[in-house]
Amino acid sequence: MEYFCYHRDRPDSLALREQLLEEHWSYMDRYAKELIARGPTFAADGETPTGSVHIVDLPDAATARAFAFDEPNYQAGVYRDVLIRRWRNALGRTMWDFPGGAEDGNRYLVIGLGEGPAADLALPPARDDLIAYGPLLSDDGGTWLGTACLLRAAGPDEARAVLTADRYADIEVHNWESGGRR
Repeated sequence: MEYFCYHRDRPDSLALREQLLEEHWSYMDRYAKELIARGPTFAADGETPTGSVHIVDLPDAATARAFAFDEPNYQAGVYRDVLIRRWRNALGRTMWDFPGGAEDGNRYLVIGLGEGPAADLALPPARDDLIAYGPLLSDDGGTWLGTACLLRAAGPDEARAVLTADRYADIEVHNWESGGRR
């Protein structure tokens, strides 16, 4: 089962985040085979971390919760909250399989929190820029709760436009970059 995890940073936690960087990477190394995508999000300045995305394929919800809440940054208080949702990998690949490479273009995390009947279940027409894409689902996988995607786009407005705006209670757009050891 695939899970979308978004850890949001607590304000003023950058020093602690930097202190725990190797511990965080070592923890993620243990899940290398299960990771579909990962990486930090940033404020509008493109430099200040605001969170961390991890999309993983794990056996069940209990394992996904353990993955998210045992993470060293969470345990130390870097993160203020965590969003964990079942997710379905509509692209059927990992971020490492993205043909656009790891560095070219602006990258974004887009999270649309659903409202009403399911929307955006089919891939958008401009799929060449999609790095990861899929619906957010209830724990049993039966109810659509929104959509989450990682994509390359010219800017945040173009990134937001990948989702059908009037079908969501809220759409968040975050600067994002591919994660992992540098």
